[in-house]
Amino acid sequence: MSSSASSQNGNARSQRISSPAPGRSDPSTDDTASDEDLVVSHGQNDAVLSHDPLGDLSNGFTQPTSFKRKPKHKSGFSLSNFLTPPSLSSTRSASPALSVNAERSRDYSTSPGRASDLNLQPNALLSSSDVRGTKEGSALDWYVEGPGRRVGYDDLTAIDWIFEYSKERQRQRILRSNTPGVVGYVRQLLDSSHVWIVLVLTGIAVGILAAGITIASDWLGDIKAGYCKKGEGGGQFYLNKSFCCWGHEEQGQCQDWTPWRQALGIPNKGGGYVVEFLFYVLYSTIFAVCASVLVKNYAIYAKHSGIPEIKTVLGGFVIRRFMGAWTLVTKSLGLCLAVASGLWLGKEGPLVHVACCCANLIMKPFPSISLNEARKREILSAAAAAGISVAFGSPIGGVLFSLEQLSYYFPDKTMWQSFVCAMVAAVTLQAFNPFRTGKIVLYQVTYTSGWHSFELVPFILLGVIGGIYGGLFVRGNMKVARFYASGQNPLRDRPVLLVFVIATLTSLINYVNVFMRAQTSELVSTLFAECASLTPETLYQLPLCKSTTAGTWSIITLLLTASALASLLAVITFGLQIPAGVILPSLAIGALYGRALGLFTALLQSNHSNWLIFSTCEPDISCVTPGTYAIVGAASALAGVTRLTVSIVVIVFELTGALSYVLPLMIAVMLSKWIGDVFSKRGIYESWIAFKEYPFVDNRDDNPAPDVPVSTVMTRFEDLNCLAASENHTIASIQQILDTPPKYRGFPVISSHQDPILLGYISRTELQYALQQATTSAFGISQTPRTPGFSTHPHQRRSTPLPPETSVHFLHDPNADPASSLDLRPWIDQTPLTLSVHTRFQLAVDMFQQLGLRYLIFVEKGRLRGLCTKKDVWCIVEGMGERWREREELQREQVIDDADADGPEEGQGLLGHEGSRRSES
Repeated sequence: MSSSASSQNGNARSQRISSPAPGRSDPSTDDTASDEDLVVSHGQNDAVLSHDPLGDLSNGFTQPTSFKRKPKHKSGFSLSNFLTPPSLSSTRSASPALSVNAERSRDYSTSPGRASDLNLQPNALLSSSDVRGTKEGSALDWYVEGPGRRVGYDDLTAIDWIFEYSKERQRQRILRSNTPGVVGYVRQLLDSSHVWIVLVLTGIAVGILAAGITIASDWLGDIKAGYCKKGEGGGQFYLNKSFCCWGHEEQGQCQDWTPWRQALGIPNKGGGYVVEFLFYVLYSTIFAVCASVLVKNYAIYAKHSGIPEIKTVLGGFVIRRFMGAWTLVTKSLGLCLAVASGLWLGKEGPLVHVACCCANLIMKPFPSISLNEARKREILSAAAAAGISVAFGSPIGGVLFSLEQLSYYFPDKTMWQSFVCAMVAAVTLQAFNPFRTGKIVLYQVTYTSGWHSFELVPFILLGVIGGIYGGLFVRGNMKVARFYASGQNPLRDRPVLLVFVIATLTSLINYVNVFMRAQTSELVSTLFAECASLTPETLYQLPLCKSTTAGTWSIITLLLTASALASLLAVITFGLQIPAGVILPSLAIGALYGRALGLFTALLQSNHSNWLIFSTCEPDISCVTPGTYAIVGAASALAGVTRLTVSIVVIVFELTGALSYVLPLMIAVMLSKWIGDVFSKRGIYESWIAFKEYPFVDNRDDNPAPDVPVSTVMTRFEDLNCLAASENHTIASIQQILDTPPKYRGFPVISSHQDPILLGYISRTELQYALQQATTSAFGISQTPRTPGFSTHPHQRRSTPLPPETSVHFLHDPNADPASSLDLRPWIDQTPLTLSVHTRFQLAVDMFQQLGLRYLIFVEKGRLRGLCTKKDVWCIVEGMGERWREREELQREQVIDDADADGPEEGQGLLGHEGSRRSES
């Protein structure tokens, strides 16, 4: 408790609890105490505790857990420790507490169906039964105040960061204390290696998948224009155009690549154009529709880029099935089809989702990681870095992207882990060499020339254009997303048909403009390159380099037209029910207008070389490199859309290897972010988080919260549904509270409604699980004979389940009959974080941001006054005034509808029904 009153009350309770009942000997001092006395003393608690999902801590350790600091053992390499006989070692460790815990150890998997009914993760959490202090020869005391037992997190709820890290520290303490000596060091070494095994395997898996996706999408993209026939040149149908024509610089020299006009035998140029146009539109539409059907039928979470959801998950939110096996398969296959369709989307953002799916599946066999939500998120942060590493061939940029954009908690060890995972992924992709050029990505280029001082002016202009483009793109995309989700959209309930319409429209527009017809990655690669490095075949398809003034102006017009049309198409594409990223389209659009500005600057310099500003240029040598303008324009556009800074500069630097262009890149990115922030402080990913109403409280948000007391924004005590310990509760009455709407996420436990002294907090998940175990499990009294030197633990089995009229109590009652009562104290968090009701709201926001809290309770002299949840804080911080007023109205009227039948939802405060936000599933 935070107040002195509550502390005194807790101490009084502890004294009452620890003292034996009148007329009964203390089992901790009386070795002749009978089994029946112990049963009467502990009774019903252990009817629930016998099905403790972590009775053995999921690791086979029999040492009882405690928050007390244990004495350090001697060095494991001492001769006495190493040569200690096993019998003596076992004698020293054979304490009554250990035997009791060993007697009750069991694997939760022996009782199937327990957690599946509640959709829980019982193995993931530490039992508060192990959070206690014990003495040699004493019975276990379940009544000491602690964080409470946990059985898991429901879908679309927040995790408890403090509890998860406390659980990990406790696990490490047990690991060190259970096995001293050389064996202990080996076990600790093996335990530490789990993280690195997961990281290395994740990097390898991500590299393999990235190579497969790249090869498949390139082949599908080329099949729209023709196919590779089996011929004398070694052609095969499964080869894309570049591999089919390997070694040939001109189209006429490639004998095996067959365009569709040639395959159908149409010699007429006009007829051939029409045939190739029809095949292009047909294949583009088919690929897009197939990707959408995969997403709709197999894994709805495979749509979009997944970065907003990953950022929310790393912030402590639970989204079930978002990183499952079906999502991974659907995302990978759908990504190949979506990229090949020619829609203005990219695979770079979705590759981050693919990497996180790989990490989530690979860590499953390692319970020390997979069963701890905090450690799991550290691994996911490293996996996200691997996704960007293979997307851009930029390991360092991937680490910075994870740090700057995604991660909520990023300690030093996570940075090192991210670097290792990103490096392994890049090395794996390099080993596969999907382009057979030694490049990890297609648009990796190298510049040999530098830049001149007069070019700072166009570089600054590119930064300004990028900021304007980014701000308009985010606003336009949000308006389109709201339209797609509104009733005004006639295709709202037919997402596949909507994809069909957008794909057909995109293919019709793309084919007209040669710069939009090419695959996006090929377009970016050509725009970044210098004219001298382009092959005749590439210049034939994308005529970027013209020697005449009229030709240059025509190319500038085509580039600007393509940039404008691509911007509109990208706005309406990002948000469809299809795997889609926004990074590559932003790079391509920025490269288009950047290359146009570069051509204009080169044309101006060549026609007016005698101007003073061009005096630094050497005669007869190209002074302006238009490809560098494409690079700077791409960086500025991406910065304007995502509002990233450092990671973009590093990624582009690793792509080009041109250290001399870091300064222009920094200037353009800085200006782009500043101007983009004028339109909105949120980037595209933060805007989608707000649009989907994920309760993400950014710990890096420095905007001040409303300067008001917490009493003005909290859910007041009068509006809360509290469980009073003084009332005569039964299993049936508690179950009725759980079943009656509004369905609260949790319940504060108080002494009475007249004097609401806070006793603790119990969540719906733990309360529902405890009732289910008591009413459906078959417990009975164990007749195990007493063993000398071991205290008997009352972890017995009851022959019949408890009836609904069984009394339930939240305080220690020495007169309670264990056969007709249920003690729920082990499931109560008796030490919740509390603040004074007179605290300013800013302090509460800081605690939510820095500690990752799920809820915060406000008291006054130990008495409950109100409560605030993470969703409440998010609503206020994000400025959702209208929603907040609606919520207050719902609180006053106590009218809350049932959960939508379309899927589970997330609760808003304790008075929200099980969700104010509809799940995507």
